[in-house]
Amino acid sequence: MNLTDILAQAGGIESMAKELGIPPAIAKQGADALLPAILGGFKKQAQSGGGIEGLGGLIGQLGGGGLLDSVLGPQPTPVGQGNDVLGQIFGSKDVSRTVAGQAATQTGIDSGILKQMLPFLAMMVAGYLAKQGGQGSASGGLSGGLGGMLGNVLGGVMGGGAAPSAGGFGGGLGGLGKMLDMDGDGNPLDDIMGMVNKMRG
Repeated sequence: MNLTDILAQAGGIESMAKELGIPPAIAKQGADALLPAILGGFKKQAQSGGGIEGLGGLIGQLGGGGLLDSVLGPQPTPVGQGNDVLGQIFGSKDVSRTVAGQAATQTGIDSGILKQMLPFLAMMVAGYLAKQGGQGSASGGLSGGLGGMLGNVLGGVMGGGAAPSAGGFGGGLGGLGKMLDMDGDGNPLDDIMGMVNKMRG
């Protein structure tokens, strides 16, 4: 089962589709195309921001498990929180635009719709990681649980094989490294960041 399926089972994909006024099948296809870059962003954050503990603390500060609840709840989703998560993991709106543009090329879905999906998906992934890490508070007590969870639950999310994890990601993050390294060249987000920097240059 991949992460899109997990989020769909939780009701997140349907909830997002309803709010955006798009068919659930389109939402699911868009999520499949966008999630590798979002997961790449979390991976990058863990590599540069104090490892799993740092990532856990950051997710706690951004709203923890409540982020997923906000998407699933009956009230309109506070997408501003999702944009905060994207700001942390992508660093700039240019990256979000490029991620949406790439996914549009891949799926044929309008990039405007995909851009609207990004904050929802970022909230779902962050909230899911927090819940699986067994962390309810914003104290960042995620480390042990999240490390094991990322390795176990996300290990096969994108159907990664048993290749060594990318970027020296050892311990509990090995599964995440494998999952994110589908094309064998490290983090999919690195390619996107490279494209953004070229455009700026």
